[in-house]
Amino acid sequence: MSNLILILGDQLTTAISALDNADRKRDRIVMAEVHDEASYTNHHKKKLVLLFSAMRHFAQRLEDDGWQVHYQTYHPDNETRNLESVIANQLKETGADRVITTECGEWRLHEQVSHWHERLGVPVEIRPDTRFIASKQAFSDWAEGRKQLRMEFFYREMRRKTGLLMTPDGKPEGGEWNFDADNRRKWTGKPAAPAPYRVEPDKVTREVIELVEQHFTEHFGTTEDFHFAVTHEDAEQALEYFIDFALPCFGNFQDAMSDNEDWLFHSILSPYINCGLLDPLAVCEAAAQAWYSGRAPINAVEGFIRQILGWREFVRGIYWLHMPGYAQENRLGNTRSLPWFYWTGDTRMRCMHKAIDATRRNAYAHHIQRLMVTGNFALLAGVKPEEICDWYLAVYADAYDWVELPNVLGMVMHADGGYLGSKPYAASGKYIQRMSDHCSNCHYKVNKATEDDACPFNALYWHFINRHRDDFASNPRMGMMYRNWDKQKPERREALLQRADNLLAHLEQL
Repeated sequence: MSNLILILGDQLTTAISALDNADRKRDRIVMAEVHDEASYTNHHKKKLVLLFSAMRHFAQRLEDDGWQVHYQTYHPDNETRNLESVIANQLKETGADRVITTECGEWRLHEQVSHWHERLGVPVEIRPDTRFIASKQAFSDWAEGRKQLRMEFFYREMRRKTGLLMTPDGKPEGGEWNFDADNRRKWTGKPAAPAPYRVEPDKVTREVIELVEQHFTEHFGTTEDFHFAVTHEDAEQALEYFIDFALPCFGNFQDAMSDNEDWLFHSILSPYINCGLLDPLAVCEAAAQAWYSGRAPINAVEGFIRQILGWREFVRGIYWLHMPGYAQENRLGNTRSLPWFYWTGDTRMRCMHKAIDATRRNAYAHHIQRLMVTGNFALLAGVKPEEICDWYLAVYADAYDWVELPNVLGMVMHADGGYLGSKPYAASGKYIQRMSDHCSNCHYKVNKATEDDACPFNALYWHFINRHRDDFASNPRMGMMYRNWDKQKPERREALLQRADNLLAHLEQL
């Protein structure tokens, strides 16, 4: 028996389950750059370069290791424009008896592959993705019977399961499960932020850049200054660089934003973890070792591990537990279209401009920019969840549906009615002022709320609070906000609502 083994663009590791017990002499690995996967959303140009180049390098590595590999490079005139047609052609060419693949990360593609056996006429074996610490079934078992799911409790289970940052007697290292309270410092320029880890494009990457520039001209972003790692070896170097130069300060400043620094102390490892160039558990273990060896403080290491072991695993579990219905959630009844400046960055709101411009240039923005700037604005403005979700999926190099959708629909937009998060992450301009220096360079004034030059976040925040009173007034974590709203004089409340109504009527002019 011979098999076709399909490896997807986010499965770039020899540890992928599809390769378990494979035979180098009899089996053929299939990898393909296809139109449908490259174009189903407006993927950032740098994301396309990263994935196509990483795929090509991985295919070459497999061939060097003695595997038979069929690799289709992208061209708009390819007859095979989707993965099923590529597999169908390879079945005809090889006479293979079976197709083997590892489960997809997106419901859209998972549904397609689940029906391939009906059309291809051969068995299609879909294996679990063992790169995740919690299997789909393990998460489902944990979630069963719980009315609300909270990441913090799931995260503790993952700590116990892996032993990460745990003492021999089963207690959390440092005496606390979570050091988030120590991770909210504003960055004022010191200590200096390290430059991002850079890999100069090799011949393969330069060819991919030319391809993307030629055939994806209308896609978001730019290929200029592409410096992502595209091999396992370089991704490992990026991990070491982060631990040496950024992790020690990551905790203190992980929520900070700067007018002059795109990266600060963030790892920029999520694109590599999510496409398979780095193993998530190995990354967490490397960070934990940095604490044990005295190279980084506990608040930095715990905060970093929580992003991977906690949030990453948690949102993936929610995605597969509730798809496809989860994607349709809109519990707050949002109806407003996504403002066009999300694609251009052309807005006088400094924080929005800086976050979107960094996204356009880098295919990256850190979690606070995504949650408390671009996400917060979409929440306050009442943007349709599907439109803001589509934007996040398109513009970030680390975005795949399984991780993007719960984070945006649940955490950012609170569109699932509080299933993922216990309260909406809504905030006025004062939060952005507290965590950044954007406000001092902004056209709008963060200390004003009702005037024509007042920060739009301020009035929009109170408008959000007012219009969703029925949704949140009974939420114990929101009670203080409603008491503050009710204490304001009636004329002040009216002025805030009028200012917000005017802003909502002219979003594109902000």
